[in-house]
Amino acid sequence: MLNHSHSHDHKSPKSVSKASSAGLHAHKAGDAKHSHAKEVSSQKVLMIALIITLGFAAVEVFAGFFANSLALISDAGHMVTDAAGLLLAVVAQVISKRPPSAKNSFGLGRAEALAAFVNGLAMVMLVIWISVEAISRFITPHLVAGETVTLVALLGLLVNIFVAWMLSRNNNSMNTRAALVHVMGDLLGSIAALIAGIVIQYTGWMQIDPILSLVVCLLLVKSTVSILAESYHFLMKGVPKHIDFLKVGDDLVKINGVNAIHDLHIWEMTPGYPALIGHIEIDHITDWPKIMDDIREMLLSEHGIDHVTLQPEVHPADQVPEHSALAL
Repeated sequence: MLNHSHSHDHKSPKSVSKASSAGLHAHKAGDAKHSHAKEVSSQKVLMIALIITLGFAAVEVFAGFFANSLALISDAGHMVTDAAGLLLAVVAQVISKRPPSAKNSFGLGRAEALAAFVNGLAMVMLVIWISVEAISRFITPHLVAGETVTLVALLGLLVNIFVAWMLSRNNNSMNTRAALVHVMGDLLGSIAALIAGIVIQYTGWMQIDPILSLVVCLLLVKSTVSILAESYHFLMKGVPKHIDFLKVGDDLVKINGVNAIHDLHIWEMTPGYPALIGHIEIDHITDWPKIMDDIREMLLSEHGIDHVTLQPEVHPADQVPEHSALAL
């Protein structure tokens, strides 16, 4: 016998307790509206950021090659990568909202995590390219037009501050945070390019250009690795970081009527929407409806899990081995 309790719309969880269904439904309706408003706001912000970033990227790419500045070229590269990343983020958000179908029964919610992972990989490749080029230019300095670098870097800094501010106010998804990492990289790149331009303009020391480019790359590595780790964990169906797997197992066993659990799995169907499946061993099948109600209410209130699929198995307590309380 299989008991499956879940929300068909992953963005607006259903009520899970008969005893308090009216209050929960009202609460969920409000949550659904709030969640939808967040999603719409996030998409608008990403679109605005995309347009601004793409427009200035064209300017900065041209100026970077014209001034022969690696610091400016690296910042321009960040801008171009950001534009592609933001476009990918927007497309992923649209795709992820498509409902489940016969071919994709869980929907396409993982598109956001996939986009974040691809963005992270793109940043890694960009960091590697800039690092190699910086080492080469440090050994063999190139003549750089300091005035052009200073002017364009200052404009780029203002643009990046504005875009980062917009994204930081709407960083409610993994995808948006990944885009924000790109833009923060741009902001650091603009600062480095500005410093490099000023130093070259007033001292003529060309090596500052590749040195600051390497500094920016080092600062970006930590954020990039964090986004890659988070999106990889999600794509591999890891246990959500805010959920204690062993605590969930202990709480399930404490439910009145539950003898043991096994084959317990917890993952996220889409970012922020955890799901649970497992087998529950009980004494009498007639007790199952009450046990299931208690389990659903506990999982939602204690762990924020509302998509629950559990299969009851009748095993009297005196026949259940002690070691079977929780088995993966």
